[in-house]
Amino acid sequence: MGRKATIHRETSETQVEIALDLDGRGQAQVSTGIGFLDHMLTALARHARFDIEVRARGDLDVDEHHTVEDVAIGLGRALSEALGDRAGITRMGHAVVPMDEALALVAVDIGGRGVCVFEGSFDTQRVGAMSTSLVPHFFQSLAAEARMNLHAHLLAGSDDHHRAEALFKALARALHDATRPDPTLGGEVPSTKRSIEV
Repeated sequence: MGRKATIHRETSETQVEIALDLDGRGQAQVSTGIGFLDHMLTALARHARFDIEVRARGDLDVDEHHTVEDVAIGLGRALSEALGDRAGITRMGHAVVPMDEALALVAVDIGGRGVCVFEGSFDTQRVGAMSTSLVPHFFQSLAAEARMNLHAHLLAGSDDHHRAEALFKALARALHDATRPDPTLGGEVPSTKRSIEV
């Protein structure tokens, strides 16, 4: 069946459908109603080499907060489900990614603990139709639902589009490395405890 998951999340505020294939080719079909979020999710799929489909309808007449949050929740749940018991994966990964003048570092440990540390700030309130305050919130919601330790650090940058894109691409590369099978493990869970709480 492969390492795949399909998530449906529906609340009074949003309807979200997500399909994820960890062993894909970096293809994305994304429609959230928020152009910049679509752009970031497409970059995430491409650089993680995941196939991602996202269909989201939210209360954008209020604002974009609920849609961004629920897409992150759904994607985190899909990632956790697709990984199963997480046996045989590399588990940890990190990446430092430049985007023009911006530079971001992201490190992940898909070890069952949902913790996010985000260090960095933005100079503007919005990039396109998305509040820049929702970039760290996306990372936090994703980490909580995927049950992974995620550190994201903005190291340089002056353009907020570039800053955000560097972060998403670094996240993608870190996730790619962490989710890859490690043949030296022989299918074992990558933990001295012999299990990962999921």
